[in-house]
Amino acid sequence: MTADVSSPRKATAPYTPMVLDQGAIDAAGKSVDEGADTPSYGPWRDDVVKLLNDALATELVCVLRYKRHYFTANGVESPKIAEEFLVHANEESGHADRIAERIVQLGGQPDFAPNHLLDRSHAGYDESTDLQAMVRANLVAERIAVESYRQMIALIGDKDPTTRRMLEDILSDEEEHADELKDWLGH
Repeated sequence: MTADVSSPRKATAPYTPMVLDQGAIDAAGKSVDEGADTPSYGPWRDDVVKLLNDALATELVCVLRYKRHYFTANGVESPKIAEEFLVHANEESGHADRIAERIVQLGGQPDFAPNHLLDRSHAGYDESTDLQAMVRANLVAERIAVESYRQMIALIGDKDPTTRRMLEDILSDEEEHADELKDWLGH
């Protein structure tokens, strides 16, 4: 059976040819000292850098919290869970590195200053000594990170696809962390 080519076409939006913005391409070739930060980032670059610096603070606080829990966890189930705390700490450290690198690519300065990490972090620090309280505190922090990354991804949208993809990748890790922590509650 052959398709009926004489049937009317569905109404579609008017055709707009896909063409590159030559002005933006020309401008990108003029300021080579700005690296990946081209004029097409528009007015959002500073906003993206601020979002990323807050995410950097969150990741660094998470590293510190997981490391503390790794070294102080005790109890029958603590060796296995403590080992996972260390795995999560290392993964959060990797996230922080990726975020800092992206901030620099955008022409910003990564803010590692310890005196205001907690002020900028979305998640808090925790000094629990009970293993289940540690798991719960880390689960809360991961859930906060998941929500924060989802909101950042929505805000950035198509304004910065490279940053959005990086955040989507980190979000996937944070969701995995939250699922693991949920499974450990009540053991």
